[in-house]
Amino acid sequence: MSTLVASPTEALAADFAGELIDRDHPSYDAARQVWNGDIQRRPVLIARCRGAADVAAAVRIARQQGLPASVRGGGHAVAGHAVIDDGLVVDLSAMSGTRVDPAARTIQVEGGCLNADVDRESQAFGLAVTGGFVSHTGVAGLTLGGGIGHLMRKFGLAIDALRSCDIVTADGERLTASADENPDLFWGLRGGGGNFGVVTSFTFDLQPLGPSILAGLIAWPADQAPTVLAFLRDFIADAPDELGLMANLRLAPPLPVFPESVHGKPIIGMVVTWAGAIEEGEEVLRPLRALGTPVVDSVTTKAYTAHQKMLDPAVPHGRHYYWKSHRLGPLTDEVISVICANLEKISSPMSSVPIFSFGGAMARVPDDATAFPHRDASHDINIVASWLPEQAGEADRHRAWVRGFFDELAPHSRGVYVNFTSDDAHHRVREAYSPAQWTRLTALKAAYDPTNFFNQNANIPPQ
Repeated sequence: MSTLVASPTEALAADFAGELIDRDHPSYDAARQVWNGDIQRRPVLIARCRGAADVAAAVRIARQQGLPASVRGGGHAVAGHAVIDDGLVVDLSAMSGTRVDPAARTIQVEGGCLNADVDRESQAFGLAVTGGFVSHTGVAGLTLGGGIGHLMRKFGLAIDALRSCDIVTADGERLTASADENPDLFWGLRGGGGNFGVVTSFTFDLQPLGPSILAGLIAWPADQAPTVLAFLRDFIADAPDELGLMANLRLAPPLPVFPESVHGKPIIGMVVTWAGAIEEGEEVLRPLRALGTPVVDSVTTKAYTAHQKMLDPAVPHGRHYYWKSHRLGPLTDEVISVICANLEKISSPMSSVPIFSFGGAMARVPDDATAFPHRDASHDINIVASWLPEQAGEADRHRAWVRGFFDELAPHSRGVYVNFTSDDAHHRVREAYSPAQWTRLTALKAAYDPTNFFNQNANIPPQ
């Protein structure tokens, strides 16, 4: 006598309020897509959750049926951790509710929210929290890895504003983590990635900002890049916390903001964010705006929400992406030379090299306060190759440019930001933490996920 085993869809249907999308579902192919079009995986089931009870049910069924599982928030990780072949995707994309408490200056956001959701709701009250550099990045992945953004020098990282999390653990238990409740777990969630469970809700402290700020882009021809990068090195070291600067090297796109004379030619841009009084910012920025001979200076008073979306068109969904990253100290002349030489070899007009500047408030938080290390570093550099789906045959050439550039900078590396790991995540994850943090994280993993059920990430194995 044989016993029929229900399919994952059948097993979950009895205890699920959201949408179950299996391979026969008409929305299956659309539902399995993530930001990086280079990732094409085919899960058995996508469980699009409506709330924490759905998340707990999906985790329990995956464990009962021995299915590997992944967790999708915004689906923005370049490595495509959000979707898994022949497994179950715990999909939070429909969980995008937010609630601002303007008196307490907090915002509670569900695990599927994007940066744009947080910005829109918090700015309605003239409040903000550090978000990513692209508005369609998921809040969950961004925050769990640390959360760098335009405002980090003024307000700290996203994790520095995190007040509490609601989480579903590997055994389906629902917990709250905060400084007062499960504080060990709260420590690990602030930088340890998605290794300890599925965070269904985040509560952040907010700070007054906007709705208008002084911000925009200044760009120079590439022959001025050594001068601009040396200026950035010296200027940011003593700059006020209110100043956020992100350099970006690429070929100038054919957009109206750029003169036709530079279209398709290498440039260096500086994305400027001033989170303070407009008049003071204009004075602080005077030396930068007088540097060299810019081809673009669009720095002006603008809506903070518009500034947060400025880079969105450069990294749309569906394009193919590949990147590698280093954390760096100050930009020495040798580092600048490597960067400029590799800009000359850039393999695609859609590729770019953003350089993010640290310091300020984020650097004053002790390393052991969270699972985000190397706060005394100066920069993160992300070497991003991008190409169109119809150019798939050229992928090896673009990846080779990234890897060669990455290897030349390796002697100067001070580790890696865990959110910027890619196909190197599994063997490089230890570089994302200090030895003391790694020991503490692996012990925490053993306590909350001893079988390493949550392993589709920059994985921290149980101790």
